[in-house]
Amino acid sequence: METKDLGDAQAAASPASTSGSVPPGPPTADAGQKPQGAEATTSPVAEASPPRSKARGRRQVKEHKNSSQASTSAKTAPPDPLTKKAAVLIHFLLEKFKMKEPIRRIDMLKLFHKRYKTRFPEILRRAAECMELAFGLELKEVKPNGYSYTLVSKIGLVSDEVLSSSCELPKNGLLMPLLSVIYLNGNRASEADVWEFLNVLGIYDGKQHVIFGDPRKLITEEWVQQNYLVYRQIPDSDPLSYEFLWGSRAYTETSKMKVLEFLAKINSTIPSAFPFHYAEALREEEKRSRGRSLVRSRAVARATACSKFPPRDPSSAQ
Repeated sequence: METKDLGDAQAAASPASTSGSVPPGPPTADAGQKPQGAEATTSPVAEASPPRSKARGRRQVKEHKNSSQASTSAKTAPPDPLTKKAAVLIHFLLEKFKMKEPIRRIDMLKLFHKRYKTRFPEILRRAAECMELAFGLELKEVKPNGYSYTLVSKIGLVSDEVLSSSCELPKNGLLMPLLSVIYLNGNRASEADVWEFLNVLGIYDGKQHVIFGDPRKLITEEWVQQNYLVYRQIPDSDPLSYEFLWGSRAYTETSKMKVLEFLAKINSTIPSAFPFHYAEALREEEKRSRGRSLVRSRAVARATACSKFPPRDPSSAQ
């Protein structure tokens, strides 16, 4: 619900900032139903009452209707001011990222009234968290207490092609959640499962997205060509169907443990809360560690051999 509120606030404060990153919530059903329900429950009573009580009954219906509308208004109250301020800050950060301009604390403070100065750390925290989850970008201080920041890839999946562009927003922020879906589905996910997940995020097949463009082209062509994903036909499937797997570049630039850390952060828990996948991720980390150790030992052995037997000088042989 916090993510939804932040998405609604972003849409209200700046539609261009994060449109599409969080699906808009459906209209509250009881907004139009409660008052009608109040009238329906009291109408039989009014009809069965003597003529003298009809006026009183109508007043009770009116009072009940007003109280229902007040209750509905309370339920659909807008997000708190800090969430709205975070949406404004997100728009500012995206503009700075696109223009490759420095991000300074003093410039961010100018966006808000001075009464929000003491609350700025919380506003910055909310904005930074949304930048990380929606775009895969981490807001980091250039140097401690330097009041200057930069946006860097949190998971190593923001390609150089995107970072070098001054007109595109980072599309690869969607890649980590998609890799998570594939991993949690047994390291492969059917195309139907993938689209079901994307629909939850407000991303639909055949519909242009304000940030991700043509989603089908993105996941079946662009990321496949970049070797982040494998898109292949499921053998012996009838009717014909396809599935997604991790590509070689995904295995190189991220890991199953990083995926679990990402999922744990979203769910406000720890990676071991996913015991089966955590055990698998630990095995992969151990395997990677052994591989790195082997590479280092071979490099040290080669360096040692070269130092013991330096190349001969042709002139000395003569």
